[in-house]
Amino acid sequence: MDVAVLAGVVSTGLFAMSYMPMLVKAARTKDLSSYSFGNLAITNLGNVVYSLYVFSLPFGPVWFLHSFYLVACGLMLVWFLHYGGAWRRFVARRREAWRARTAANDRASTSPVRSAA
Repeated sequence: MDVAVLAGVVSTGLFAMSYMPMLVKAARTKDLSSYSFGNLAITNLGNVVYSLYVFSLPFGPVWFLHSFYLVACGLMLVWFLHYGGAWRRFVARRREAWRARTAANDRASTSPVRSAA
């Protein structure tokens, strides 16, 4: 193993270890209020685009590191939507808007129509 590959293996391990406390805390506490949806979404989009480059490279430590980032960032986004209630708030808003439209339509269809005579 040459020095460059060894450095890649060691740095991959260090980067993965640096992410583990964040992932463990998020999974344990289910508190992702300090994260922003925009940041998590852009990070995941960037990782997907960057995958085109990384996976075109010869197989090596960078594949493992990037795969770890893909999984970790994807998990954080899913957990943010699930634990953070963002998805539930979105569904609740849509449901409330639908109920309001339905109620308005019901009122409009049952209100007496005044004739012009």
